[in-house]
Amino acid sequence: MTMEQAMAVLDAAPVRTGGDATSRIAHLRSRVEQVQGRRLGASVLPVHPALSDLLPGGGLRAGAAYTIGPSTSLLLALLARPSQDGSWCAAVGMPDLGIEAASQLGVELSRLVLIPDPGERWLAVTAAVADVLPVVATRPPGRVSEAEASRLGARLRDRGTVLLVQGVWPQAEAALSIAAPEWSGLGAGYGYLTERVLTVTVESRRSPVPRRARLVLPDPSGGLRSQSPVARPQAAAWTERAVG
Repeated sequence: MTMEQAMAVLDAAPVRTGGDATSRIAHLRSRVEQVQGRRLGASVLPVHPALSDLLPGGGLRAGAAYTIGPSTSLLLALLARPSQDGSWCAAVGMPDLGIEAASQLGVELSRLVLIPDPGERWLAVTAAVADVLPVVATRPPGRVSEAEASRLGARLRDRGTVLLVQGVWPQAEAALSIAAPEWSGLGAGYGYLTERVLTVTVESRRSPVPRRARLVLPDPSGGLRSQSPVARPQAAAWTERAVG
């Protein structure tokens, strides 16, 4: 049984009156995910605390692919913690990736492999790198088919590799996007841009409701920090009234 099938069964289970039934189903959902994760060897790589509450599972799930909007800073922020914890990372097909910016955001450069121009066989190069390194970032030069994504996805799961994609990727675990950026630091005709506040939204197939937070990226030191807590779905409010 796949995770999606198991969750569908639990979602379809009847919830009777009282809190006990609801608690039991919530517990079952948690247990299914834990068991499924162990069966697939799906460990989770930690990320910066400002991002952990946004991602399903609190980090990057081994063997999964994530899509990221046009923000190199957000991509580097995701690479930072795994590289600090000893995971080797690669960036494939990103000739404009800045080493100084990567360092300021916390990426351990001694564990970062750059392949700026993989050529026409970029997908084969990405797959080969994913066989040996635990975290691979790539920017597809064109459309990726469902079949191609499935084949690479099987290799990712077999190796336990995380794939971070700048662009569209079928069957992604989650999609991260940015919106409403606001720069500050400039005065009346003088000064420098010092920080950018933006909204990061994560949409996941494991959660029906997107999660959002306002983050400072980069902050005045070139790093990342949270400005507001993660927006989570609220339970529906019930109003009691007399009948009859």
